[in-house]
Amino acid sequence: MSKVTISKERMFDIIRAPVITEKATMGSEHNQVTFKVPLNASKPEIKAAIEGVFGVKVTAVNTLVAKGKVKRFRGRIGVRNDVKKAIVTLAEGQTIDVTTGV
Repeated sequence: MSKVTISKERMFDIIRAPVITEKATMGSEHNQVTFKVPLNASKPEIKAAIEGVFGVKVTAVNTLVAKGKVKRFRGRIGVRNDVKKAIVTLAEGQTIDVTTGV
């Protein structure tokens, strides 16, 4: 695999927010951290961004797109936005503290 180089600005654009849910927290037992990312972000881009911003070694990136739900507000139908999540597996002994800022 070729190394992907992206700008610092793009790195911070890719890592939108950590996902802090019960399921995402359970992944920390397996050296996994979950982040919200843009829909157009690729796995190599996500890997390069995490390694560049946090200074850790990433072994795997799994992504999923959660489709937006249809919701009603005062009888009107609206659709929530789709959300892409990246589940990042870190190398053994590496950690990211998501409770602190970048």
